[in-house]
Amino acid sequence: MASYLSGFLCLFSLLSLFPSISSLADNKSTTVTLSLLQFNKNPSSDPWKNLSFIASASLIRARNLKNPQSSLVSKTPLFPQSYGGYSIPLSFGTPPQTVSFVMDTGSDLVWFPCTHRYVCSNCFFRNQNPSNISTFIPKLSSSSKTISCENPKCGWIHSSKVQKRCSGCEPNSRNCSQICPPYIIIYGSGSTGGFLLSETLDFPEKKVPDFVVGCSVLSASQPCGIAGFGRGPTSLPSQLHLKKFSYCLLSHNLDDTNESSLLVLDGDDKITSISYTPFVKNPITGNPAFSVYYYVGLRKITVGGKKVKIPYKYLSLGSDGNGGTIIDSGSTFTFMEKEMFDLVAREFETQVKSYKRALYIEVLTGLRPCFDVSAEKNVSLPELVFHFKGGAKMALPLANYYSFLGNTGVVCMTVVTDGPEISGGPSIILGNYQQQNFYVEYDLENQRLGFRQQSCG
Repeated sequence: MASYLSGFLCLFSLLSLFPSISSLADNKSTTVTLSLLQFNKNPSSDPWKNLSFIASASLIRARNLKNPQSSLVSKTPLFPQSYGGYSIPLSFGTPPQTVSFVMDTGSDLVWFPCTHRYVCSNCFFRNQNPSNISTFIPKLSSSSKTISCENPKCGWIHSSKVQKRCSGCEPNSRNCSQICPPYIIIYGSGSTGGFLLSETLDFPEKKVPDFVVGCSVLSASQPCGIAGFGRGPTSLPSQLHLKKFSYCLLSHNLDDTNESSLLVLDGDDKITSISYTPFVKNPITGNPAFSVYYYVGLRKITVGGKKVKIPYKYLSLGSDGNGGTIIDSGSTFTFMEKEMFDLVAREFETQVKSYKRALYIEVLTGLRPCFDVSAEKNVSLPELVFHFKGGAKMALPLANYYSFLGNTGVVCMTVVTDGPEISGGPSIILGNYQQQNFYVEYDLENQRLGFRQQSCG
């Protein structure tokens, strides 16, 4: 971390890059193109190595959602920049500059790689290198300005007591020139740091002035910006005062694609046959990361119609704020605590009699159970169903919880777990692999999650 802290000494020399602000706004619905990310830190022609990499990345994500690492000024979870995430293009500035962002419902700050001096270490990925990373240039935008230390929005990412660190600023002063302290965000797979800007978010149908966005000038292993869609004040839904947003995630084929679907902001779509379950509020406010997550009430899990006897402590949010289920677009494979994962995996192993276990693939990938289905034309496995509070059921198609790769003739369950030493935080993290080809609606006005199965192509 010391190297990043020393790097922030140069941040204040960048203040000459920002002119004054001016923009217009209105209140129309908005759609944004939603695409699979087009890069992979460790591309491989071996499908099982790719599968193992994604499983490891999902575990890194889960560890940080469960136990966010703290920094000097900020904390937030983040999915590693690799295949398995979904990206959206967003335009900021006057005139607008378009940047690609990872859509992440597990975090709140929106930030982009920023300025000509942007430095990203360990950021090589498929068909790209750090020198080719697209950055936002504040100097080219007439609407860019830094957020001052006395601005209440500075407290969105720092403590509300941040003004005490504003040396030379009088209480309630409107002429304080000191900027909001830099943010440093530490992730399990990397980090980023910079300072907050007030900018114009430019949609085709409208402009949103005074949007708070992070201008990151230093990063490690995070080559793409993040669009936080969580429940914190800096998230995109919070700043736009959205009543709801929805998406339909294209199917994962564990390869790259140029196809896209739509992320809809405050849409008025007439979608029928949606199952709803209420959001659940975490009772503990001591960990700010937990307050960002979308918790839902998972009541039971069935495998092949049989209820898995999962201890209640995993399904329910405890008085200590641990346990329960969150839904997360930034995680790839669903995560379960080891004890409950073992129960689910054992139920599959018990019910599947027609196929032999592919133990060598389980060792290679870290996934289980894996089955050899090479002799079969039609593969049949027990159905996996998540049952939520209010009667909503998410019955997963086979492709959403088992991965078929190449011509190996082996399938593996795409749920991950970790050792018992990783405790605390949510017990279940419902990842985007399990959400593929589902319409998913975050009804913020009515505090509920809706979903239904459909093709997202």
